Amino acid sequence: MTPTRAERRARTEQRILEAARASFAEKGFERTTIRAVATAAGVDPALVMQHFGSKQGLFERAVHVEPEDAGRLVDDLLGSLGVKLGELPQSSLATMRSMLTHPEAAASARATFSRQIEQISAAIEGRDARLKAALITLILLGVTIGHQLLDLDELRDVPAEEVARLLRPALHALT
Repeated sequence: MTPTRAERRARTEQRILEAARASFAEKGFERTTIRAVATAAGVDPALVMQHFGSKQGLFERAVHVEPEDAGRLVDDLLGSLGVKLGELPQSSLATMRSMLTHPEAAASARATFSRQIEQISAAIEGRDARLKAALITLILLGVTIGHQLLDLDELRDVPAEEVARLLRPALHALT
């Protein structure tokens, strides 16, 4: 049976997202290009823009966590560590730097974290789902701040895979 146009479109979008996740994880935001993602996905760069609108839009979708089963959730969250420990967009770094001292940056950060908590809590069962989701979000935020803004020696040269290996049991316990 021939796939429908919607099915082909969804598969193409998934290929683009997989290529983008790999590129953002390996190269970070600044060095990832739409052209490189398109080449890795086997599509025209214009198609990437048609699906996602911009590089920022592609990044947001690539690191977005969909509600899913808790086991896969942890793997997806830890997979995003490569992006978080790579080069974040300047807008994300600016928000993180300013969120504790600037009211608008704090409001923006709260809104972003609230969306992430909502998405994560949808995949966690039990009455404490939102609290557990908040703890997971803040653990990952803390690791990101320690690496990106504080440049902690203990995190600087550690591969994201090693950080993920150590965090995996804790995040599984929360889910």
